[in-house]
Amino acid sequence: MIFERIFKLRENHTNLRTEVLAGTTTFLTMSYIIFVQPAVLSTCGMDFGSVMVATCIASAIACIFMAFLANYPIALAPAMGHNFYFAFTVCGPVVTGGMGYPWQVALGANLISGTLFFLLSFFGLRELLVSIIPDSLKNAIAVGIGLLIALVGFEYGGVIVDTPGALVGLGNPKYPEVWVSLFGMMVMGVMIALKIKGAILYGIIATALASIPLGMVQYQGVTSMPPSIDPTLLKCDPVKIFTEPGFISVIFVLLFLDVFDTIGTVVGIGEQGGFYKNGKIPRVKQILLSDALGTVGGALLGTSTITSYIESSAGIQAGGRTGLSNIITACLFLLSLFFYPLIKMIGGGYQTSNGAHLYPIIAPALIIVGSMMIFNVRKIRWDDPTESLPSFLTLSIMPFSLSITEGLSFGFISYSLLKLITGRFRGLHWAFHLVSVAFLVRYIFLKM
Repeated sequence: MIFERIFKLRENHTNLRTEVLAGTTTFLTMSYIIFVQPAVLSTCGMDFGSVMVATCIASAIACIFMAFLANYPIALAPAMGHNFYFAFTVCGPVVTGGMGYPWQVALGANLISGTLFFLLSFFGLRELLVSIIPDSLKNAIAVGIGLLIALVGFEYGGVIVDTPGALVGLGNPKYPEVWVSLFGMMVMGVMIALKIKGAILYGIIATALASIPLGMVQYQGVTSMPPSIDPTLLKCDPVKIFTEPGFISVIFVLLFLDVFDTIGTVVGIGEQGGFYKNGKIPRVKQILLSDALGTVGGALLGTSTITSYIESSAGIQAGGRTGLSNIITACLFLLSLFFYPLIKMIGGGYQTSNGAHLYPIIAPALIIVGSMMIFNVRKIRWDDPTESLPSFLTLSIMPFSLSITEGLSFGFISYSLLKLITGRFRGLHWAFHLVSVAFLVRYIFLKM
Protein backbone atom coordinates (compact mmCIF):
# COMPACT_ATOMS: atom_id res chain seq x y z
CA MET A 1 0.00 0.00 0.00
CA ILE A 2 1.31 3.43 -0.95
CA PHE A 3 0.57 4.93 2.47
CA GLU A 4 2.58 2.19 4.12
CA ARG A 5 5.59 2.83 1.89
CA ILE A 6 5.55 6.61 2.37
CA PHE A 7 4.57 6.95 6.03
CA LYS A 8 5.73 3.58 7.47
CA LEU A 9 2.45 2.95 9.30
CA ARG A 10 3.29 -0.49 10.72
CA GLU A 11 6.70 0.64 11.87
CA ASN A 12 4.99 3.43 13.81
CA HIS A 13 2.32 1.09 15.22
CA THR A 14 -0.63 2.73 13.49
CA ASN A 15 -3.00 2.19 10.54
CA LEU A 16 -4.98 4.12 7.93
CA ARG A 17 -8.19 4.33 9.98
CA THR A 18 -6.37 5.62 13.07
CA GLU A 19 -4.48 8.26 11.08
CA VAL A 20 -7.69 9.51 9.43
CA LEU A 21 -9.36 9.81 12.84
CA ALA A 22 -6.30 11.57 14.29
CA GLY A 23 -6.07 14.06 11.42
CA THR A 24 -9.76 14.88 11.72
CA THR A 25 -9.45 15.31 15.48
CA THR A 26 -6.51 17.68 15.11
CA PHE A 27 -8.42 19.75 12.54
CA LEU A 28 -11.45 20.05 14.82
CA THR A 29 -9.32 21.33 17.70
CA MET A 30 -7.48 23.97 15.66
CA SER A 31 -10.05 24.98 13.02
CA TYR A 32 -11.13 27.97 15.12
CA ILE A 33 -8.19 29.79 13.48
CA ILE A 34 -10.15 29.84 10.19
CA PHE A 35 -12.71 32.11 11.88
CA VAL A 36 -10.31 34.09 14.06
CA GLN A 37 -7.47 34.87 11.63
CA PRO A 38 -9.52 36.84 9.06
CA ALA A 39 -11.28 38.75 11.84
CA VAL A 40 -7.95 39.78 13.43
CA LEU A 41 -6.04 40.68 10.26
CA SER A 42 -8.99 42.52 8.72
CA THR A 43 -8.63 45.09 11.54
CA CYS A 44 -5.47 46.36 9.84
CA GLY A 45 -7.08 46.73 6.42
CA MET A 46 -6.58 43.26 4.94
CA ASP A 47 -9.41 41.67 2.94
CA PHE A 48 -11.38 39.20 5.11
CA GLY A 49 -12.01 36.67 2.34
CA SER A 50 -8.48 36.78 1.00
CA VAL A 51 -7.00 36.23 4.45
CA MET A 52 -9.33 33.26 4.96
CA VAL A 53 -8.15 31.69 1.70
CA ALA A 54 -4.50 32.42 2.49
CA THR A 55 -4.93 30.91 5.96
CA CYS A 56 -6.44 27.67 4.68
CA ILE A 57 -3.98 27.21 1.80
CA ALA A 58 -0.87 28.15 3.83
CA SER A 59 -1.92 25.84 6.66
CA ALA A 60 -2.53 22.98 4.23
CA ILE A 61 0.82 23.51 2.49
CA ALA A 62 2.69 23.61 5.81
CA CYS A 63 0.92 20.44 7.01
CA ILE A 64 1.89 18.68 3.77
CA PHE A 65 5.51 19.78 4.16
CA MET A 66 5.50 18.35 7.70
CA ALA A 67 3.96 15.11 6.45
CA PHE A 68 6.49 14.42 3.70
CA LEU A 69 9.63 16.02 5.11
CA ALA A 70 9.36 14.95 8.75
CA ASN A 71 6.57 12.32 8.83
CA TYR A 72 5.10 13.62 12.09
CA PRO A 73 1.45 14.34 13.00
CA ILE A 74 2.26 17.96 13.87
CA ALA A 75 -0.21 20.29 12.18
CA LEU A 76 0.55 23.94 11.42
CA ALA A 77 -1.50 27.13 10.98
CA PRO A 78 -1.21 30.88 11.70
CA ALA A 79 -0.08 31.32 15.28
CA MET A 80 -2.28 32.89 17.92
CA GLY A 81 -0.32 35.75 19.48
CA HIS A 82 1.72 36.31 16.34
CA ASN A 83 -1.41 37.49 14.53
CA PHE A 84 -2.14 39.98 17.33
CA TYR A 85 1.44 41.25 17.23
CA PHE A 86 1.08 41.64 13.46
CA ALA A 87 -2.29 43.46 13.59
CA PHE A 88 -2.10 45.51 16.79
CA THR A 89 1.61 46.24 17.25
CA VAL A 90 3.23 46.26 13.81
CA CYS A 91 0.20 47.58 11.89
CA GLY A 92 -1.61 49.24 14.79
CA PRO A 93 -2.10 53.04 14.79
CA VAL A 94 0.72 55.01 16.42
CA VAL A 95 -1.81 56.80 18.68
CA THR A 96 -2.68 53.48 20.32
CA GLY A 97 0.95 52.35 20.72
CA GLY A 98 1.32 50.62 17.37
CA MET A 99 4.04 51.17 14.80
CA GLY A 100 1.67 52.13 12.00
CA TYR A 101 3.26 49.92 9.32
CA PRO A 102 1.13 49.08 6.25
CA TRP A 103 0.11 45.43 6.27
CA GLN A 104 2.13 44.84 3.09
CA VAL A 105 5.29 45.86 4.95
CA ALA A 106 4.35 43.67 7.92
CA LEU A 107 3.98 40.71 5.56
CA GLY A 108 7.42 41.58 4.20
CA ALA A 109 8.84 41.36 7.71
CA ASN A 110 7.13 37.98 8.07
CA LEU A 111 8.75 36.81 4.85
CA ILE A 112 12.18 37.87 6.09
CA SER A 113 11.74 36.22 9.50
CA GLY A 114 10.56 33.00 7.83
CA THR A 115 13.57 33.04 5.52
CA LEU A 116 15.91 33.59 8.48
CA PHE A 117 14.23 30.72 10.33
CA PHE A 118 14.79 28.55 7.25
CA LEU A 119 18.50 29.41 7.22
CA LEU A 120 18.87 28.94 10.98
CA SER A 121 17.46 25.43 10.61
CA PHE A 122 20.60 24.46 8.66
CA PHE A 123 23.20 26.04 10.95
CA GLY A 124 21.95 25.03 14.40
CA LEU A 125 21.59 28.64 15.57
CA ARG A 126 17.91 28.12 16.37
CA GLU A 127 18.86 26.42 19.65
CA LEU A 128 21.09 29.40 20.55
CA LEU A 129 18.27 31.86 19.93
CA VAL A 130 16.05 30.02 22.41
CA SER A 131 18.77 29.02 24.89
CA ILE A 132 19.83 32.62 25.59
CA ILE A 133 16.37 33.37 27.05
CA PRO A 134 16.07 32.44 30.76
CA ASP A 135 13.32 29.96 31.57
CA SER A 136 11.37 32.41 33.73
CA LEU A 137 11.16 34.93 30.89
CA LYS A 138 10.17 32.21 28.41
CA ASN A 139 7.23 31.28 30.58
CA ALA A 140 6.35 34.93 31.26
CA ILE A 141 6.25 35.59 27.51
CA ALA A 142 3.75 32.77 27.00
CA VAL A 143 1.59 34.06 29.88
CA GLY A 144 1.78 37.65 28.63
CA ILE A 145 0.67 36.66 25.14
CA GLY A 146 -2.18 34.68 26.69
CA LEU A 147 -3.32 37.70 28.71
CA LEU A 148 -3.11 39.88 25.60
CA ILE A 149 -5.23 37.44 23.60
CA ALA A 150 -7.77 37.18 26.44
CA LEU A 151 -7.98 40.98 26.76
CA VAL A 152 -8.75 41.33 23.06
CA GLY A 153 -11.35 38.58 23.45
CA PHE A 154 -13.05 40.45 26.30
CA GLU A 155 -13.02 43.61 24.19
CA TYR A 156 -14.38 41.81 21.12
CA GLY A 157 -17.24 40.49 23.25
CA GLY A 158 -18.08 43.83 24.84
CA VAL A 159 -17.24 42.43 28.28
CA ILE A 160 -14.46 45.01 28.72
CA VAL A 161 -14.97 48.50 27.29
CA ASP A 162 -13.23 51.84 27.09
CA THR A 163 -14.06 53.81 30.25
CA PRO A 164 -13.18 57.52 30.56
CA GLY A 165 -10.95 58.18 33.56
CA ALA A 166 -10.14 54.52 34.15
CA LEU A 167 -9.05 53.36 30.67
CA VAL A 168 -11.02 50.10 30.88
CA GLY A 169 -14.13 48.94 32.69
CA LEU A 170 -16.88 46.34 32.62
CA GLY A 171 -19.28 46.45 29.69
CA ASN A 172 -22.98 47.08 30.13
CA PRO A 173 -24.63 43.74 31.04
CA LYS A 174 -27.80 44.94 29.32
CA TYR A 175 -26.11 44.53 25.94
CA PRO A 176 -26.78 41.09 24.39
CA GLU A 177 -23.23 40.71 23.04
CA VAL A 178 -21.91 40.52 26.59
CA TRP A 179 -24.18 37.62 27.47
CA VAL A 180 -23.52 35.88 24.17
CA SER A 181 -19.75 36.06 24.77
CA LEU A 182 -20.05 34.79 28.33
CA PHE A 183 -22.41 32.03 27.18
CA GLY A 184 -19.90 30.91 24.53
CA MET A 185 -17.06 31.00 27.02
CA MET A 186 -18.93 28.77 29.48
CA VAL A 187 -20.00 26.32 26.75
CA MET A 188 -16.38 25.94 25.65
CA GLY A 189 -15.20 25.70 29.26
CA VAL A 190 -17.68 22.92 30.05
CA MET A 191 -16.76 20.93 26.94
CA ILE A 192 -13.05 21.31 27.65
CA ALA A 193 -13.63 20.15 31.23
CA LEU A 194 -15.47 17.13 29.83
CA LYS A 195 -12.50 16.53 27.49
CA ILE A 196 -14.61 16.85 24.34
CA LYS A 197 -12.34 17.10 21.31
CA GLY A 198 -13.11 20.12 19.14
CA ALA A 199 -14.57 21.99 22.12
CA ILE A 200 -13.58 25.44 20.79
CA LEU A 201 -15.06 24.78 17.34
CA TYR A 202 -18.28 23.39 18.81
CA GLY A 203 -18.41 26.34 21.20
CA ILE A 204 -18.14 28.78 18.29
CA ILE A 205 -21.03 27.00 16.53
CA ALA A 206 -23.15 27.02 19.70
CA THR A 207 -22.45 30.74 20.20
CA ALA A 208 -23.39 31.46 16.58
CA LEU A 209 -26.69 29.59 16.99
CA ALA A 210 -27.44 31.53 20.17
CA SER A 211 -26.74 34.78 18.32
CA ILE A 212 -29.24 34.17 15.52
CA PRO A 213 -32.45 35.09 17.45
CA LEU A 214 -30.66 38.19 18.81
CA GLY A 215 -29.97 39.47 15.31
CA MET A 216 -26.19 39.26 15.62
CA VAL A 217 -25.89 36.76 12.78
CA GLN A 218 -27.47 37.24 9.39
CA TYR A 219 -27.79 34.05 7.35
CA GLN A 220 -25.58 34.30 4.25
CA GLY A 221 -25.52 30.71 3.13
CA VAL A 222 -23.22 27.82 3.94
CA THR A 223 -21.15 26.98 0.85
CA SER A 224 -19.86 28.85 -2.17
CA MET A 225 -16.81 29.08 -4.38
CA PRO A 226 -13.80 30.45 -2.45
CA PRO A 227 -13.29 34.21 -2.52
CA SER A 228 -10.39 35.69 -4.48
CA ILE A 229 -6.94 35.64 -2.94
CA ASP A 230 -5.73 38.45 -5.23
CA PRO A 231 -6.04 41.22 -2.58
CA THR A 232 -3.21 39.66 -0.55
CA LEU A 233 -1.38 37.30 -2.92
CA LEU A 234 2.26 38.37 -3.38
CA LYS A 235 1.50 41.76 -1.83
CA CYS A 236 4.23 41.47 0.81
CA ASP A 237 6.92 44.15 0.66
CA PRO A 238 10.22 42.82 2.10
CA VAL A 239 12.16 45.86 0.87
CA LYS A 240 10.29 48.78 2.41
CA ILE A 241 10.57 47.26 5.90
CA PHE A 242 14.23 48.37 5.96
CA THR A 243 13.17 52.00 5.63
CA GLU A 244 10.87 51.83 8.66
CA PRO A 245 12.07 52.79 12.18
CA GLY A 246 12.42 49.84 14.51
CA PHE A 247 12.49 47.26 11.73
CA ILE A 248 15.18 45.21 13.48
CA SER A 249 13.04 44.71 16.58
CA VAL A 250 10.04 43.71 14.42
CA ILE A 251 11.99 41.04 12.56
CA PHE A 252 13.65 39.86 15.78
CA VAL A 253 10.33 39.49 17.61
CA LEU A 254 8.70 37.67 14.69
CA LEU A 255 11.68 35.31 14.40
CA PHE A 256 12.01 34.74 18.13
CA LEU A 257 8.30 34.02 18.61
CA ASP A 258 8.29 31.57 15.71
CA VAL A 259 11.37 29.67 16.91
CA PHE A 260 10.22 29.76 20.54
CA ASP A 261 6.71 28.52 19.71
CA THR A 262 7.90 25.79 17.38
CA ILE A 263 10.54 24.31 19.64
CA GLY A 264 8.26 24.52 22.68
CA THR A 265 5.47 22.75 20.81
CA VAL A 266 7.75 20.10 19.35
CA VAL A 267 9.25 19.31 22.75
CA GLY A 268 5.81 18.99 24.35
CA ILE A 269 4.34 16.90 21.54
CA GLY A 270 7.49 14.80 21.30
CA GLU A 271 7.14 13.77 24.93
CA GLN A 272 3.44 13.00 24.58
CA GLY A 273 3.78 11.03 21.35
CA GLY A 274 6.86 9.09 22.43
CA PHE A 275 8.87 10.44 19.53
CA TYR A 276 12.13 10.75 21.48
CA LYS A 277 14.92 8.36 20.53
CA ASN A 278 18.00 8.36 22.78
CA GLY A 279 16.95 11.67 24.28
CA LYS A 280 16.45 13.40 20.93
CA ILE A 281 13.62 13.82 18.44
CA PRO A 282 14.63 12.35 15.07
CA ARG A 283 14.26 14.58 12.00
CA VAL A 284 13.94 17.74 14.12
CA LYS A 285 15.62 19.75 11.35
CA GLN A 286 12.86 18.68 8.95
CA ILE A 287 10.25 19.78 11.49
CA LEU A 288 11.75 23.25 11.70
CA LEU A 289 12.16 23.45 7.93
CA SER A 290 8.47 22.67 7.50
CA ASP A 291 7.59 25.44 9.93
CA ALA A 292 9.87 27.94 8.21
CA LEU A 293 8.57 27.06 4.75
CA GLY A 294 5.03 27.46 6.07
CA THR A 295 5.80 30.99 7.29
CA VAL A 296 7.40 31.94 3.96
CA GLY A 297 4.43 30.53 2.07
CA GLY A 298 1.98 32.26 4.39
CA ALA A 299 3.65 35.65 3.88
CA LEU A 300 3.53 35.22 0.10
CA LEU A 301 -0.13 34.20 0.21
CA GLY A 302 -1.18 36.87 2.70
CA THR A 303 -1.30 35.68 6.30
CA SER A 304 0.84 36.01 9.43
CA THR A 305 3.39 33.58 10.91
CA ILE A 306 2.66 29.87 10.44
CA THR A 307 3.77 27.67 13.32
CA SER A 308 3.33 24.20 14.83
CA TYR A 309 0.13 23.85 16.85
CA ILE A 310 0.02 22.36 20.33
CA GLU A 311 -3.54 21.28 19.43
CA SER A 312 -1.86 18.50 17.44
CA SER A 313 -1.66 16.71 20.78
CA ALA A 314 -5.39 15.96 20.44
CA GLY A 315 -4.69 14.01 17.27
CA ILE A 316 -1.79 12.23 18.92
CA GLN A 317 -4.08 11.24 21.78
CA ALA A 318 -6.40 9.80 19.13
CA GLY A 319 -3.54 7.59 17.91
CA GLY A 320 -1.85 9.70 15.23
CA ARG A 321 1.80 8.79 14.79
CA THR A 322 2.74 9.71 11.22
CA GLY A 323 2.45 12.46 8.64
CA LEU A 324 -0.57 10.75 7.10
CA SER A 325 -2.77 12.36 9.75
CA ASN A 326 -1.34 15.72 8.63
CA ILE A 327 -2.46 14.99 5.07
CA ILE A 328 -6.01 14.54 6.38
CA THR A 329 -5.78 17.82 8.32
CA ALA A 330 -4.49 19.57 5.18
CA CYS A 331 -7.37 18.23 3.08
CA LEU A 332 -9.90 19.50 5.63
CA PHE A 333 -8.28 22.97 5.57
CA LEU A 334 -8.66 23.00 1.78
CA LEU A 335 -12.25 21.77 2.02
CA SER A 336 -12.99 24.70 4.35
CA LEU A 337 -12.39 27.09 1.44
CA PHE A 338 -15.85 26.23 0.15
CA PHE A 339 -17.55 27.29 3.40
CA TYR A 340 -16.74 30.97 3.10
CA PRO A 341 -20.34 32.24 3.67
CA LEU A 342 -20.45 30.35 6.95
CA ILE A 343 -17.02 31.63 8.01
CA LYS A 344 -17.90 35.21 7.07
CA MET A 345 -21.21 34.93 8.90
CA ILE A 346 -19.50 33.78 12.10
CA GLY A 347 -16.21 35.69 11.99
CA GLY A 348 -17.29 38.90 10.31
CA GLY A 349 -18.65 40.52 13.47
CA TYR A 350 -21.58 42.91 13.72
CA GLN A 351 -22.32 46.57 14.35
CA THR A 352 -23.77 47.37 17.78
CA SER A 353 -26.41 50.00 18.49
CA ASN A 354 -23.73 52.41 19.74
CA GLY A 355 -21.60 52.05 16.58
CA ALA A 356 -18.96 49.62 17.85
CA HIS A 357 -17.90 46.68 15.67
CA LEU A 358 -17.67 43.61 17.87
CA TYR A 359 -17.01 39.91 17.39
CA PRO A 360 -19.02 38.20 20.16
CA ILE A 361 -19.01 34.80 18.42
CA ILE A 362 -15.22 34.42 18.20
CA ALA A 363 -14.51 36.37 21.40
CA PRO A 364 -15.03 33.29 23.65
CA ALA A 365 -12.42 31.36 21.64
CA LEU A 366 -9.84 34.09 22.29
CA ILE A 367 -10.64 34.13 26.02
CA ILE A 368 -10.36 30.36 26.27
CA VAL A 369 -7.09 30.19 24.30
CA GLY A 370 -5.71 32.96 26.49
CA SER A 371 -6.68 31.08 29.64
CA MET A 372 -4.86 27.98 28.42
CA MET A 373 -1.62 29.95 28.11
CA ILE A 374 -1.67 31.04 31.77
CA PHE A 375 -0.53 27.55 32.75
CA ASN A 376 3.13 28.59 32.42
CA VAL A 377 2.87 31.12 35.25
CA ARG A 378 3.59 28.43 37.83
CA LYS A 379 6.97 27.72 36.20
CA ILE A 380 8.27 31.23 36.94
CA ARG A 381 10.72 31.49 39.86
CA TRP A 382 8.65 33.82 42.03
CA ASP A 383 10.95 33.37 45.04
CA ASP A 384 13.82 35.16 43.26
CA PRO A 385 13.26 38.92 42.71
CA THR A 386 15.77 39.01 39.85
CA GLU A 387 13.55 36.48 38.07
CA SER A 388 10.08 37.44 39.31
CA LEU A 389 10.13 41.21 38.65
CA PRO A 390 11.26 40.96 34.99
CA SER A 391 8.76 38.14 34.50
CA PHE A 392 5.96 40.21 36.02
CA LEU A 393 6.86 43.20 33.86
CA THR A 394 6.87 41.00 30.77
CA LEU A 395 3.51 39.37 31.37
CA SER A 396 1.79 42.56 32.55
CA ILE A 397 3.15 45.09 30.05
CA MET A 398 2.08 42.97 27.08
CA PRO A 399 -1.69 43.26 27.70
CA PHE A 400 -1.52 46.73 29.29
CA SER A 401 0.35 48.17 26.30
CA LEU A 402 -1.32 45.85 23.78
CA SER A 403 2.18 45.10 22.53
CA ILE A 404 4.32 41.97 22.67
CA THR A 405 7.41 44.02 21.80
CA GLU A 406 7.02 46.31 24.81
CA GLY A 407 6.59 43.34 27.13
CA LEU A 408 9.76 41.77 25.79
CA SER A 409 11.61 45.07 26.09
CA PHE A 410 10.68 45.63 29.74
CA GLY A 411 11.48 42.01 30.58
CA PHE A 412 14.87 41.91 28.85
CA ILE A 413 16.09 45.27 30.11
CA SER A 414 15.03 44.72 33.74
CA TYR A 415 16.44 41.17 33.77
CA SER A 416 19.85 42.33 32.57
CA LEU A 417 19.94 45.26 35.02
CA LEU A 418 18.96 43.18 38.04
CA LYS A 419 21.45 40.44 37.23
CA LEU A 420 24.24 42.96 36.62
CA ILE A 421 23.57 44.92 39.82
CA THR A 422 23.39 41.77 41.96
CA GLY A 423 26.54 40.33 40.36
CA ARG A 424 24.73 37.33 38.89
CA PHE A 425 25.19 38.14 35.24
CA ARG A 426 27.82 35.51 34.45
CA GLY A 427 25.24 32.77 34.03
CA LEU A 428 23.64 34.66 31.17
CA HIS A 429 24.70 34.41 27.55
CA TRP A 430 26.33 37.59 26.26
CA ALA A 431 23.82 37.68 23.41
CA PHE A 432 21.00 38.21 25.91
CA HIS A 433 22.62 41.40 27.21
CA LEU A 434 23.20 42.51 23.63
CA VAL A 435 19.48 42.18 22.90
CA SER A 436 18.67 44.08 26.12
CA VAL A 437 20.97 46.93 25.07
CA ALA A 438 19.30 46.98 21.65
CA PHE A 439 15.88 47.31 23.30
CA LEU A 440 17.21 50.12 25.53
CA VAL A 441 18.72 51.96 22.56
CA ARG A 442 15.37 51.62 20.82
CA TYR A 443 13.68 53.53 23.66
CA ILE A 444 16.35 56.19 23.80
CA PHE A 445 16.51 56.98 20.09
CA LEU A 446 13.24 55.74 18.59
CA LYS A 447 10.70 56.58 21.28
CA MET A 448 11.44 60.27 21.57
